[in-house]
Amino acid sequence: MQKNSQQKIYVALSGGVDSAVAAALLVKAGFEVTGVYMKNWANDQGISENCPWEKDVEDVRLVAEHLGIPWKVYNFEREYKERILDYFFAEYKAGRTPNPDILCNNLVKFDLFAQRAFSEGASHIATGHYARRESQQGFMWEKQGKLGLYTAVDSSKDQGYFLQRLSSAQLEKALFPLGNYYKSEVRVMAKDLGLPNAAKKDSQGICFIGDVDVHDFIRKHLSVKSGDIIEQETGKKVGKHDGLWFYTIGQRHGIGVSSTGEPYFVVEKRIETNELLIAKGHNNPLLQHAKIQVAQLHAISEPFYEGEEVMVSLRYREKPTQAKIENIVNGTATLVSQETRKFWAPAAGQGTLLYQGESECKLSEIVEKTGKISDLYRYSTDSETRTEIRRVEILGGGVVL
Repeated sequence: MQKNSQQKIYVALSGGVDSAVAAALLVKAGFEVTGVYMKNWANDQGISENCPWEKDVEDVRLVAEHLGIPWKVYNFEREYKERILDYFFAEYKAGRTPNPDILCNNLVKFDLFAQRAFSEGASHIATGHYARRESQQGFMWEKQGKLGLYTAVDSSKDQGYFLQRLSSAQLEKALFPLGNYYKSEVRVMAKDLGLPNAAKKDSQGICFIGDVDVHDFIRKHLSVKSGDIIEQETGKKVGKHDGLWFYTIGQRHGIGVSSTGEPYFVVEKRIETNELLIAKGHNNPLLQHAKIQVAQLHAISEPFYEGEEVMVSLRYREKPTQAKIENIVNGTATLVSQETRKFWAPAAGQGTLLYQGESECKLSEIVEKTGKISDLYRYSTDSETRTEIRRVEILGGGVVL
């Protein structure tokens, strides 16, 4: 895709620094840019005072005016509830651990937002995600055939985990201007550009909802259902829980049971008897699994095949486990660890990232060896300091059974 002032790009502006800098880079590159704020949640819905969508909208307005671009609001509250929140609570109620951000990207940002933007004449959408498309140089590229999704240069901020269910068709019309930059560089850019939200802190929490404690959020919708906490090795009752949906496999903090020696971890949730099983030690065999079953197996570009070796992460920023894909049947598969280190604490419903290439932790090391990066933020669209990085391809994902 070449620079073209006639091409219209709709940028998802959240009110945060990342999306603002993404928009600024596109403006500097000569595109016709429109900012869009997606209103999918309002803080008048009784969850928390920390859902300041009004402040976010004001920041979007200030950023758009500063950049000299038009902006608008898309309201997807009804669709967000139906597609994301209803699923979120149903999964928790069933004892599983969903990741709404993965679904949100696939069904809201890169579907609802994208389709509406295209209907208004946009050629592409752009977001502030830290991720890259195949053959990316800066944020421009030329590519024949299907597109691939790759990890960002900044491995500490890479968001490929949350984009694992995108399709090559969605990637074709998506831009990730920040994929070749470090977060520290983005902060410098925001300040140098005089963006009005340059000092704003990064948001945390559930997609579009904000800085909300997940347990408090669930408690507003799922009633307390007290049950016994059982020490798995001894079978003894050691405490009471408020509801299995407030816990996840591998959880250490917030269990409410003190321990002498090694800390307790959640190792099982028994829905039938409403019992929470815990055991001591991070390396407890009950948390180690040589193989896991996944459903909803999704490939971004090329289909998976039996015997294929991939890297697997069950959580955001988790150190990957090398695995082999076996027994692919109707969207389900078995992932078998190829290391002495096994899958740690897989939880039903959890997103499972599959990728190939060097481990993300090596990316920053490679960059450090390739030369200076001090001038990268000056809106260049290619850089020799980035070309030597071996790309890590996000192949797709699944859901733990």
